[in-house]
Amino acid sequence: MQEAIQVKDLSKKFFVRKNFPGVRGAIKGLFHKETSEVTAIDRISFSISRGERVAFIGPNGAGKSTTIKMLTGILHPSSGEIKVLGLTPWEKRSRLGYEIGAVFGQRSQLWYQLPPSDTFLLLSKIYDLDRATFERDLKELVEIFEIGRLLEKPVRQLSLGERMRCELVASLLHKPKILFLDEPTIGLDISAKLKIRALLNKLSKEEETTLFLTSHDTGDIEQVCDRVLILDKGKIMLDTSLKDLKKSYVKKKVLRLTTTEESLPLHLPGVEVLENKNYNFVCEVNLSLMPIEQVVHETLKVTTLKDVTIEDPSMEEIIRNLYLEAPL
Repeated sequence: MQEAIQVKDLSKKFFVRKNFPGVRGAIKGLFHKETSEVTAIDRISFSISRGERVAFIGPNGAGKSTTIKMLTGILHPSSGEIKVLGLTPWEKRSRLGYEIGAVFGQRSQLWYQLPPSDTFLLLSKIYDLDRATFERDLKELVEIFEIGRLLEKPVRQLSLGERMRCELVASLLHKPKILFLDEPTIGLDISAKLKIRALLNKLSKEEETTLFLTSHDTGDIEQVCDRVLILDKGKIMLDTSLKDLKKSYVKKKVLRLTTTEESLPLHLPGVEVLENKNYNFVCEVNLSLMPIEQVVHETLKVTTLKDVTIEDPSMEEIIRNLYLEAPL
């Protein structure tokens, strides 16, 4: 499988000017400028295959935005190598612009006072799209994203969810091979989020578009991505599949049982009972002390089961536990 993105020993350092407190400090700063070196990205390496859906996550200040700016050619690295679709981003930024797209949840590429159709037409000129091809592809995207009734409506009158669907269409008109998504569902209601996530999945599967997503919304990660890159303090803390992440860092699970007994006299190590009445037994199981199978086995000794449900912790909890276990 071809690589969409290749990063090797990438580093980025900034020089930050020191500020001195008080009036004297301000005057001193005019004549004695002192700077300190800050490492934003510290020798990270990873590769992403074409068609992959990757979540690039980490706390604020971890270096996510800096990395994306280097991948798109906005920033030059201090050291290391980057290849995006075989191109060095900062050397071939103009050419790369025809191959990638970007959606930023807090920034818009749509003209605020104009309808989306005007922006789409302008972008077709910027990307030198053939008129017939542009009209055909736009018609297809309009149907997929269900924005037909929004085309002639000024952007200022659109809801946030409607605007985000139009933003995605604007980013996809030139059929980018890689789509960078920075908080694409921020501020959206749950219905709009679900629609955007479903559309991104459809896009990835049908067009084999590589998705590179940064988000604080764990729902985006769970429902869109199949791989997770976790960045912390400028270093890659973990690079794994979503499935393996859950498998390795799920410490507890919630077990829900519907039984023939009104309540159960069950007391096991590592099992915290959350509910035990009205024929429902709910408990949180610490997997390091007690396997789920053993809890079910012990339950069957005292009752008959009508229904069994096992719930994993949320992705948010998994990631929080991962950071708690990370060395300082």
